[in-house]
Amino acid sequence: MAYPENLLTEGEEVVLHKHPHWKMLILPVLIFLVVVAAAAYASALLTKQSWHEAGWIAITVVAVVLVVWCTIIPLMRWRTTHFIVTTDRVMAREGVLNRTGMDIPLSRINSVRFEHGLIDRIWGAGTLVIESASDDPLEFDDIPQVEYVHSLLYREVNDNPDGEFHAHHHRDRDRYEDDRYDDRRR
Repeated sequence: MAYPENLLTEGEEVVLHKHPHWKMLILPVLIFLVVVAAAAYASALLTKQSWHEAGWIAITVVAVVLVVWCTIIPLMRWRTTHFIVTTDRVMAREGVLNRTGMDIPLSRINSVRFEHGLIDRIWGAGTLVIESASDDPLEFDDIPQVEYVHSLLYREVNDNPDGEFHAHHHRDRDRYEDDRYDDRRR
């Protein structure tokens, strides 16, 4: 899903648009599977009881509440969290009902670094730390391909004296990565 073009300024292009790494969805999916299995098992145990219909209703209500709370809400939170790099700024947006957003102009970024431990390296994710004119560094957790995002921002902030962002180069690289991913899936 592309970032809405009507939220960009004139001449601004989206260079990179990421959601948090999909590893955030592992626990919600496991919870979903456990809840469904437990509800099915409990329902099967109640079939011989005279009050089985009331039991099935109670099991269904509890299962639906757990699935919504532990699976649907985290999925919606993941889907509505965006990390975007444009030709002019870095943007972070998150929230389902209460939305929050932050914009950092590229010209105000002082340094960019990334952190990821062994598990994050295995998953291909990490934390991106951006130091700007603000007091504290800003940390963006669970960024997929954090090393690539780091090098992209670093090059543009430090190695681009005329301030022009070369969006076509990054789009070509993303297409190359997508082609490589598709080749691995075959």
